[in-house]
Amino acid sequence: MRADSAARQTPPADVKLKDPKDFVLIGTELPKLDTQGKINGTAIFTLDITPDNLLVAVVAHPKHFGATVKTFDDGEARKVMGVVDVKQIPQGVAVYADNTFAALKGRDALKVEWDLAKAETRSSQELAAEYIRHFNEPGLEAANTGNVDEAFRKEGLQTVEAEIVFPFLAHAPMEPLDAVFIKAADGSVDIYNGAQFPGFDQQVAAKILGLDEKKVRVNTQLAGGSFGRKAQFGSPYMQEAATTYAAIGGDRPLKHMWTREDDIQGGFYRPMYAHKMRGAIDAEGHITAWEQIIVGQSIMAKADLDQTSVEGASNLPYQIPNLKVTSHNIVLPIPPLWWRSVGHTHTGFAVETFVDELLARVGRDPVEGRLALLDKGSRHAGVLRKASEMADWGSTPPDGRARGVAVVESFGSFVGQVAEVSVGSDGAPRVHKVWCAVDCGVAVNPNIIKAQMEGGIGYGLGAVLFDAITLGQGGRIVQSNFHDYRSIRINEMPDVAVEIIRSAEKPTGVGEPGVPPIGPAVANAWRKLTGTPVRQLPIVSVISS
Repeated sequence: MRADSAARQTPPADVKLKDPKDFVLIGTELPKLDTQGKINGTAIFTLDITPDNLLVAVVAHPKHFGATVKTFDDGEARKVMGVVDVKQIPQGVAVYADNTFAALKGRDALKVEWDLAKAETRSSQELAAEYIRHFNEPGLEAANTGNVDEAFRKEGLQTVEAEIVFPFLAHAPMEPLDAVFIKAADGSVDIYNGAQFPGFDQQVAAKILGLDEKKVRVNTQLAGGSFGRKAQFGSPYMQEAATTYAAIGGDRPLKHMWTREDDIQGGFYRPMYAHKMRGAIDAEGHITAWEQIIVGQSIMAKADLDQTSVEGASNLPYQIPNLKVTSHNIVLPIPPLWWRSVGHTHTGFAVETFVDELLARVGRDPVEGRLALLDKGSRHAGVLRKASEMADWGSTPPDGRARGVAVVESFGSFVGQVAEVSVGSDGAPRVHKVWCAVDCGVAVNPNIIKAQMEGGIGYGLGAVLFDAITLGQGGRIVQSNFHDYRSIRINEMPDVAVEIIRSAEKPTGVGEPGVPPIGPAVANAWRKLTGTPVRQLPIVSVISS
């Protein structure tokens, strides 16, 4: 039935849903249709689109966030064979050439003087110190139950404190940002790019090109990875790409490209955050109070409370009678963006490592202690029990290894993970095995759910072990490519076992919820192995320093 015909149908007053026992496709293991093409190289990405007479454009960007072009000399750039033109745009200086090599060489030959008047010139260390100063200032209230201040004043308490600093994180997709513009004979424009918000891209491009939106067609390609990178309100990348295309007149097809260095150093990072945690334990070993202060940029650019900064903390799943969570929004010229699993990237780590420490302080088992703090029938408890059962929690790990556990809900899905960790030959954590239980409601395609959990574990593990974007002395970005902002290697990937909880709840997300638990599960195992809690990420940088 056509959609317009279906829209004219009168819906039945009493809808009887299909009994799950009669499902034919839901719950069936099915392969993704695009997997084979990605494996054998036949899948087409934006980078593969090369129409005749194509121009390639790259833009010279400042190495300091907030800097702008003061002056530039393009004399040497124009001497590079294949360079067609050089133009200043609001985002920097664009170099146009007949091929990618010439465009990059022309950009290298540019001499640009940058105005740093409004630029960020502080280092990551200086920013972290600024964040920590906010711990002593009143914040925006995210949660406040019971009376935390009074609870901490009671006699006979053990008090545990922790401060944790989280670095900026880049998304580092395999295919950096790129877009192809082709003008049709009627003056309309086709745009090819891998986007998460193609509607926004169309609006922005149409405005910049001075066209009716109907004359701008966005042909959405495979994203080549994204993890949040290609989902930006205001479409700033498309603003740059469309501006670059408009500046040259649009007579030739244009491919606007970012190199990996452009992307790693281009901002729109998971913001830097700092957490201060304080917990109280009474004489009977009960956690009676929990205070958490979160300092970081607001991804939503809000002056008031940004729920994406506090999610996972403000709705703490553990039943603690006195809870207070506050937040501070920091304003920086460094553009922030959601990173795979958004606020849970840091709140999940902070909450799950701190509750583990509190339980250890009173000699409670990490699994049994958590279960005692959770509603017995909760979905948190369900995945925690399943993951611990899968890992044979309570049995003795192999010599030199320890196990850590974490459970995090994000995007309506509940994930429990147990990680088995040793100290590697380089002194860094070596993760051997991860047991993962997920409750995402009705499991539509178990094959996809398992793949997303496995991928999320690998992505999150690489970040917690190795990754940080740092601003060096004077505010210049230090990292530039996979040699110093690296993903986990295939030989470092642990064995992963995934179990899906049977559920009648509505289907929820699986693309992001596998990420948050792996970091705290590894950190909790690491604390058992070394006796040292993880207070700063990535773990390897702390060890090497």
